[in-house]
Amino acid sequence: MTTSASVKDVARRAGVSLGTVSNVLNHPDRVRDETRERVQQAIADLGFVRNESARQLRAGQSRVLSYLVPSTDNPFFTDVARGAREAARPHSQALVLCSSDGSAEFEVDHLRLLGQLRVQGVLLTPVHRVPDEELAALQRQGVGVVVVDRPAEGQAYCSVSIDDVAGGRLAVEHLIERGHRRIAFVGDPDSHGQVADRLQGAREAIIAAGLGDDSLVLVPASPMSIDAGWLCGDEVRAAGPAPVSAAYCANDLLALGLLQYAVSHGIAVPDELAIAGHDDIDFAAGAAVPLTSVRQPREELGRTAVELLGQEADGHVHRHEVFTPELVVRASTGGPS
Repeated sequence: MTTSASVKDVARRAGVSLGTVSNVLNHPDRVRDETRERVQQAIADLGFVRNESARQLRAGQSRVLSYLVPSTDNPFFTDVARGAREAARPHSQALVLCSSDGSAEFEVDHLRLLGQLRVQGVLLTPVHRVPDEELAALQRQGVGVVVVDRPAEGQAYCSVSIDDVAGGRLAVEHLIERGHRRIAFVGDPDSHGQVADRLQGAREAIIAAGLGDDSLVLVPASPMSIDAGWLCGDEVRAAGPAPVSAAYCANDLLALGLLQYAVSHGIAVPDELAIAGHDDIDFAAGAAVPLTSVRQPREELGRTAVELLGQEADGHVHRHEVFTPELVVRASTGGPS
């Protein structure tokens, strides 16, 4: 096994002190040109690579940010991460994406580990409730915290989120305008706060339209995946007492699964079953029947989260940015193909 060259090896080869090597690495302007060139040549000859993580730990700081999400299977979160990474890059910060796999227990374990690693900041989309104790512990260690995709008004940290109630309202208002009077809501409101908010918006649209409570049928589906969307297809079609003519799914993965179910069972979309999703991931527009979806500014969400994280060290008043979603109408509800 090859052993990596150390600072001592560099100093020995260049014939200088450890302090001189340190100055060349950290304060090259303090070293004479001839000496600096000799040290740099020794570094090149030995293939020395500085241990950046160890240096940062000694200094009590890091340039690593982490984004902890419930699942990396959902493109929504990877799109948010892309925006966060773009905002971090100009500051020479790296972004590490972590997944709690939908487990609140794993989420806590990850947060504690990130504190031990002394990351500079943590972006968190919580599985269920916001883990206040763990976030407070990170802040005591000097780690910045921003909650993503969940409002946190009144809390001791910033948050960026999207108005999910408005998103649910937009989707169901659209389906009602298309003449649908029996609509399935596909998703489990007990699994994520965002789903509960979207269901609330859907119910508000039903009430505003003067329709009865039985006009919106809850079809629980968990996890929020394509497979779960497919598996709830029979339940959507069998929801009684009157037939369901449209479905609003709590995210696009569920909607794509239900769309696949409909196509494979010869159910015409949107004539027999209109389908709307939420998030407007890239796959939505490219589906066999292009999917109507509630669009969220995913990358902007990530960029804003990193900007707020950068303000954490300045003792600023905590901000809670809320973005407004928009509806993108496509063929799955009778819009343009």
